[in-house]
Amino acid sequence: MKPSNKTPVRKTATGRRYVSRLTQNTLAVIMAGGRGERLKQLTDHRCKPATHFGGKFRIIDFVLSNCLNSGIRRVSVLTQYKSHSLVQHIQRGWGYLRGEFGEFIEIIPAQQQLGQLWYRGTADAVYQNLDIIRLHRPRHVLVLAGDHIYKMDYGPMIAYHVENKADITVGVVEVPKEQAAGAFGVMTVDARNRVLRFAEKPQNPDGVPGREHLALGSMGIYVFNARLLERMLDENAKNPETSHDFGKNIIPAALDKMKVFAYPFRDVRTRAQQYWRDVGTVDAYYEANMELVHVHPELNIYDEQWPIWTYQRQHPPAKFVLDDDGRRGMAVNSMVSGGCIISGAQVSESLLFSNCRVDERSVIDRAVILPDVRVGANCIVKHAILDTGCVVPDGMQIGMNPQEDASRFHVSEKGVVLVTRDMLLKLRRAED
Repeated sequence: MKPSNKTPVRKTATGRRYVSRLTQNTLAVIMAGGRGERLKQLTDHRCKPATHFGGKFRIIDFVLSNCLNSGIRRVSVLTQYKSHSLVQHIQRGWGYLRGEFGEFIEIIPAQQQLGQLWYRGTADAVYQNLDIIRLHRPRHVLVLAGDHIYKMDYGPMIAYHVENKADITVGVVEVPKEQAAGAFGVMTVDARNRVLRFAEKPQNPDGVPGREHLALGSMGIYVFNARLLERMLDENAKNPETSHDFGKNIIPAALDKMKVFAYPFRDVRTRAQQYWRDVGTVDAYYEANMELVHVHPELNIYDEQWPIWTYQRQHPPAKFVLDDDGRRGMAVNSMVSGGCIISGAQVSESLLFSNCRVDERSVIDRAVILPDVRVGANCIVKHAILDTGCVVPDGMQIGMNPQEDASRFHVSEKGVVLVTRDMLLKLRRAED
């Protein structure tokens, strides 16, 4: 399913036409080169933004959909680490914008613009592509992380930036202080949300005024005035003592001499904290996927007013076959994508991506099964993630014996068993 070529004009407190003009003059730059090392073997063959999520999507689909649904149709995607599957996905699923209308989603690979150097940080990634950004002549540049799960209208944030006459605006979420410690860039703000301090992953973060148990964590979303961004990046690039990173260097250095504001990510109407997840670890990735099988998940992927677009192969409907005692094909409290066949097996509280097969008398419980997985007969898979292309042999048990799982697969801090095709092939070779 593809959105129409007509840019949507959304109702906001500041006026639909006003916000629409702002988004039309904005270039979104998506940082999609992350290794995703904390996802362990899930990113052995792909970058984090290309990782599957939610039954049919890739992680990057959420930020791309946010851009289009917000009326931002000029998007540059910066890639670097193991980008083939990401590039392929964007080319297949996101190539329908009309260049003659000034719309595009362009993929910009790392090109060693500074001699032999690859990207040295998030700020350097944008700096090395300033020539391309200048060609589009944006008024504002919206820098986005390509590896988070959330739905957000960027229009009100850009309007907030303009109305405050800000130089930089940073998107923030409210998180418990114990969760923010050592994990988030944390901002300290005044009553008007002007940023006073920015600390990169502090162990004892400052609280929100009046709600000291919460901290303002950076979402990795920044709005810049385009010309100011150029000057700041040029100055940063000349300093060999920095990490060339927005969170560590650019934002802290701007606080004393520029107007930097925090934009709380809340519902425009209710002011409630919105859904946002950093799925950067195996446990966080597993939990965010598993939340979707709840009766009323916080992330509504069935929202027709804010659809998540993607590319998916054409598959027949999911099928459940056999109805005998002990081998009844069924799924309960689960999501099952197209092309799946549950043949005399039981699936409960699980999420199956496209084109998966589960054979008779097998049990799948609280598992995330990525595309093209085959689970043989008489298997048990519990509290696990099976990566793309896994072939689980007949009779294998996963998630039943922690010591045995640890010797064969990766087991997370919370006991989630991560199984990849390479791990299973290694086991098979050892047995032969």
